[in-house]
Amino acid sequence: MMMKDKGKLVIWPAYIDQTKPRSSGRIIARKNAIKEPRLNEIKEASRQLGLNPEVEPEKAYPKFWWEVSGRVLVDDKGPKSVIAKQIALAIRKTRGHETPSKAETRR
Repeated sequence: MMMKDKGKLVIWPAYIDQTKPRSSGRIIARKNAIKEPRLNEIKEASRQLGLNPEVEPEKAYPKFWWEVSGRVLVDDKGPKSVIAKQIALAIRKTRGHETPSKAETRR
């Protein structure tokens, strides 16, 4: 008998965005969050963590339906807050010593 797939978790960029307050959707501590995470960074970090990411760039976070931020669906392998934190830390590692000015020019 096959095991039932646990499904997917939705990871919105707001969940790990250091610039957003908790009331705007951030679900991890500010010290673990990152500034303005991009969808491709979330996708890449999720891939490194083995979460089989699926990007949906046209989606808008329900609380801010007018802002199309996109979202990433990842395998449900534990509590959302734990997975969000792992993704944020993986992005931080990837960014490494990148200076904010470099990140700003890429937007």
